[in-house]
Amino acid sequence: MGRILAIDLGTKRTGIAVTDALKIVANPLETVETSKLITFLQNYFQKEEVETIVLGYPKNLDGNPNEMTPRVISLKDRLSKIFPDKKLVMIDERFTSKMAMQSMIAMGSKKKDRKEKTGNLDKVSAAIILQSYLEQL
Repeated sequence: MGRILAIDLGTKRTGIAVTDALKIVANPLETVETSKLITFLQNYFQKEEVETIVLGYPKNLDGNPNEMTPRVISLKDRLSKIFPDKKLVMIDERFTSKMAMQSMIAMGSKKKDRKEKTGNLDKVSAAIILQSYLEQL
């Protein structure tokens, strides 16, 4: 039995979160350059057992696909070929960035730490996506 890993795909940076070994808690893990995502995952999967990959599925507020949706679908197809032993799940990610920002403010993060360029927001967003998935189980 492996962990569950979540991905919040971005054009430049991608946030990654992972569960604890018991699959109870979602924790922000890392923010990586999107171009290096596959390499990061390959290295991570060699060290840690992961059974499920959860992808944030981007939509507009009205539920229709947005400009990132085709990129996420393409990533899902690519991941299914590279990691055929992993279960792939897509989870609605609307509002996760806003929720991540509010969480960081509530935890007392300094404005500097919340800036998107630091990548903290990306991995916290991934953790929120992962927590949503865990709540659905």
